[in-house]
Amino acid sequence: MADAPHEHNGLVQMEVSKIRIDERRGEQVVVLKERNGNRVLPIIIGISEVTAIKMKISGIQPPRPLTHDLLQDTIAQLGATLARIVITKLEFNTFFAKLILQTKEGALHEVDARPSDSIAVALRADAPIFVSEEVLNQVASSYGL
Repeated sequence: MADAPHEHNGLVQMEVSKIRIDERRGEQVVVLKERNGNRVLPIIIGISEVTAIKMKISGIQPPRPLTHDLLQDTIAQLGATLARIVITKLEFNTFFAKLILQTKEGALHEVDARPSDSIAVALRADAPIFVSEEVLNQVASSYGL
């Protein structure tokens, strides 16, 4: 049986669903939603990453490149592309992610990154966002879903 179109080698494609503030805890949360499903992945992120994500979603172009714009511009200037990002694991309530860069020769390189930065760069590069099935299952079980 072939994988569902939104799954790729144990990975599930996600998209940014919303950004919300947890009033009780004073934390910003970006919520990823399964592209062709109902599962969600809430990730607590910092205010600068929230601002970077909101600016891109809102179509606001800063007069000078912000850090995530700078990283995307650097990747492009080196002749590479951001093929995808993958949120790979959850350990001790901390998510881990990787930027998957592809050179013009087709070689793939993984770069360790925070999920919040990864999402901000993925939005700028129009790159897909994936989460490992294992992480989704961990979060779903911890939320009693």
